[in-house]
Amino acid sequence: MSFVPTVVGAVAWITLDRPQALNSMTPAMVEGMTAQLKAWRDDPAVRVLAFTGTGERAFCTGADLKGAKSSTEPGERDSLDNIVEFFTTLRTFPKPVMAVVNGLALAGGMELVLSCDIVLAADTARLGDAHSNFGVFPGGGGAAILPRKVPANVANYLLFTGDSLSAADMRMYGLVNEVLPAAELLERAQALGEKLAKKSPLVLTRMKRVASESADKSLADALRHEVLELRDHKRSWDIQEGLRAFVEKREPQFKGY
Repeated sequence: MSFVPTVVGAVAWITLDRPQALNSMTPAMVEGMTAQLKAWRDDPAVRVLAFTGTGERAFCTGADLKGAKSSTEPGERDSLDNIVEFFTTLRTFPKPVMAVVNGLALAGGMELVLSCDIVLAADTARLGDAHSNFGVFPGGGGAAILPRKVPANVANYLLFTGDSLSAADMRMYGLVNEVLPAAELLERAQALGEKLAKKSPLVLTRMKRVASESADKSLADALRHEVLELRDHKRSWDIQEGLRAFVEKREPQFKGY
């Protein structure tokens, strides 16, 4: 399978496990991870998702280009269909998603990072697009999403040159949230995941939906969406439990509905 799914507390982890191939993704991995995401999406015990890679060299360097086919028979489902399904499932995952970048994040690995809500990176990590180095066009959102995450001239530089930048640089440009010593990365990610898991999962899902859709709306429409979500949320258990806990000076016990 070449990836390891684990659940630690309420945090579900997918660890890419092909260090000898820089954690590049095979078609079987893409299909398997899509299925795993769908299972965790509907599991109330899982409240946060995290992606990382095995080893110190790479988080993920994208698709394994060895043996990749450029075309298929008419009507045949191809690797692009599977890639699109994987990234769509990840980008629309209703729970917080963290990229825990332990090393190189290139091509599809960068697209994986772009699909996550929070990015933690080792101080040795580097991030870039790299598709142009091999005459490959992005298919997981590289050209479409990178300019939405970093300044346009930075996105163009990464897309056109195929070069990578340090985690510190990418933090300066707004893509990376925290840069940490490599030895502290996983522990910090788990702690942050546990912190998020204590929040109302319903609030986080609704916040994520409004925030992720706001860029495609006018300010008035985005505000209207927020008010509609609040109207529904006021009927929830979680808001009542949160208010009771505030009055009673205790930790709330959210249920997600």
